[in-house]
Amino acid sequence: MSLLDHVNASQKKNLGVDFKPGDQVKVHFKVVEGGNERIQVFEGVVIRIKGEGLSETFTVRKISFGVGVERIFPINSPRIEKVEIARRGKVRRAKLYYLRDLSGKAARITEDSSRKEVSVPGTPAEPESPAAEAQADPASPAAN
Repeated sequence: MSLLDHVNASQKKNLGVDFKPGDQVKVHFKVVEGGNERIQVFEGVVIRIKGEGLSETFTVRKISFGVGVERIFPINSPRIEKVEIARRGKVRRAKLYYLRDLSGKAARITEDSSRKEVSVPGTPAEPESPAAEAQADPASPAAN
């Protein structure tokens, strides 16, 4: 591993969520106004993911008061607090630039039910409640 690769690996940020073009995401990012810093949410459709490594970016598009707004976010930016997936979209292209020309219902993206389950890699699954486990296993001492 070269020195440059080592530095890049140390600066790389893991958002903990895997999103693709067509997904509707909520990007929580830090905004500085004067001396105050606050979290602002930008919700829209991912229309592009570009680059790799430290220079990887993604573009999110939303309609605000009838006007299309696009914002480009660097994935490894310290300003990004977190990214949430609101909906998984089913698309057949990697770049969704055609959405710029569409408006209203024509600009909708169908939801992908096969990718509906959102799980963050590296986190354990939600444990069931003890009452549900007791009903599932009648031989356990908690069921008596």
